[in-house]
Amino acid sequence: MAQKADIALIGLAVMGQNLILNMDSKGFVVCAFNRTVDKVKQFLENEAKGTKIIGATSMEDMVSKLKTPRRVMLLVKAGSAVDDFIKQLTPLLSPGDIIIDGGNSEYQDTARRVEECKKNKLLFVGSGVSGGEEGARYGPSLMPGGNPEAWPHIKDIFQSICARADNEPCCEWVGEGGSGHFVKMVHNGIEYGDMQLICEAYDLMKAMGMSQKEMADAFTEWNKGELDSFLIEITSSILNYKDKEGYLLERIRDTAGQKGTGKWTAIAALQYGVPVTLIGEAVFSRCLSALKSERVAASKVLNGPDTKPTVANKAEFLNHIKNALYCAKIVSYAQGFMLMREAAKENGWHLNYGGIALMWRGGCIIRSVFLGNIKEAFTRNPQLSNLLLDDFFKNAITKNQNSWRQVVSNATLWGIPVPALSAALAFFDGYRADRLPANLLQAQRDFFGAHTYELLGQEGKFVHTNWTGTGGNVSASSYNA
Repeated sequence: MAQKADIALIGLAVMGQNLILNMDSKGFVVCAFNRTVDKVKQFLENEAKGTKIIGATSMEDMVSKLKTPRRVMLLVKAGSAVDDFIKQLTPLLSPGDIIIDGGNSEYQDTARRVEECKKNKLLFVGSGVSGGEEGARYGPSLMPGGNPEAWPHIKDIFQSICARADNEPCCEWVGEGGSGHFVKMVHNGIEYGDMQLICEAYDLMKAMGMSQKEMADAFTEWNKGELDSFLIEITSSILNYKDKEGYLLERIRDTAGQKGTGKWTAIAALQYGVPVTLIGEAVFSRCLSALKSERVAASKVLNGPDTKPTVANKAEFLNHIKNALYCAKIVSYAQGFMLMREAAKENGWHLNYGGIALMWRGGCIIRSVFLGNIKEAFTRNPQLSNLLLDDFFKNAITKNQNSWRQVVSNATLWGIPVPALSAALAFFDGYRADRLPANLLQAQRDFFGAHTYELLGQEGKFVHTNWTGTGGNVSASSYNA
C-alpha cells in the first residue's frame, strides 16, 4: 500500500514549491496539487525529482492520499480563490480535518472562514508566512491563528520547517480567529515603515554628496550595531551592486509598487483608532512616488528652499542619521504593537507579544537583532502598554533624540522629504505630552455641532455651551464630525 502523505499543499507557484521542498527535507511526506494538473507533473519531474513528494490528479485523489486527520494547506491568491477551494474541499473532508490558508488573506476573511468551517466540523487556520521564496525553502517565519484545536495537529510540521533564532522556532500559535493573518498584516506594515525609513536615510546621504560606495559602506557598518537587520544588510548589497553599465540602483525608476498589506495596516489603524502614523506615511510615500509624471512637471514650477544641504562634519551628521533611523524604528514597532493590543482587546484574542517578537526574529523580512530587545521588554513586563515606556527603549530614545531632531529639522530646511522620520518624531512628542491642543478641537466641535465636551476635573460629565447666544442648548446626537 502506498505511503500516505502527512499534509497536502495546493498551489505550485514558487512559494508553494519551496514550502513543499522544505517539508520534504524535514522528513514529511507531502502531496502536491495544483488547479492546472500539468504543473503537478512538471514539478514532480523536475524540482521534486528524487524526493518523497507525491502528486495528485484531482482534489478527490489528493484527499484519498492523506493521513487522518487530514491537513490541507492552501497557497493560492487571497480572496475568492481561497473560498472556492474551501467550498470544493468541504464535502471531501471529515470532521476534525484541517484546512490551512498560508496566503496573504485579510484577517476578517480568515475570522469568517474559521466560523464557517466550524459549522462543518472542520478546523480552519489562517497562517502568516514571511520570508519570501528563500524563506519558504529554508525556513520562514510562520504566524498561525484560527481554531486552536488545529494547533496540536500542525505544530510539529510548522515548527520543523520554520526559521530558528537562538535555537528557538520562529513559529508559535498566535491566537483565535483572524489573529494570525492580523499579526502578519502588521508585520508587513512594519516592513513598509522600515523600508521607507531606510530610503529616507539614503536620500539624505545622497543630498550630503556621498558616493554610492560610501553609502554602501555606511550601511555595512550600521549592520554591525543596533540596526543589524536583513533590510539594512540587503540595502548595502543593493548599493554595491554593479552590472556592465555600472551601479544599477540609480537607473531604477523611482516609482514604488505595493501589494496592499501595508494599506490594510493603515486602514486597520483608522478602524481601531490607533495612531500608526509612520506606517501610514510609508504607504502614502509609495502612492506619491507613483505620481512620477506629475512630480516631474511640478519639479519645473514649484521651488523649494534656496538652502543647499551642507554639513560641517559629514561623519557626525551621518551618525545623526543612523541614530534618527533607530529612534524612528522604535516608534514604528511601538505603534505596530499598540495596534495589535487594541485589535486583541476588540476581538477577544489572547496574544503573546513577546512570542510574536520572537516569531519575527528569524526567517522574515523584518528580522533583526532589535526584535530580541522587544522580546526582552515583554518578558520584563507582559502587560507593557507601550514599548516607549520600557527602560531599554526609553533610554535609547533619550540618548539619541537630539540626532533625530537635527536630522528632521535639517531635512525640512533643505527641502528633502522625510515623512516617516518626521511622523515618528511628531508621534513621540505627542505621546509624551501631558497636554495637547485637543481642548480647542473639542470647543470647535461643540461650537458648530453641539457635540459637548468634558471639563478638567469633571471627566465623564458632558456639557454644551451656547457659544454665540443665538444657538441652542441642546447637544447633537447624530451628526458626529
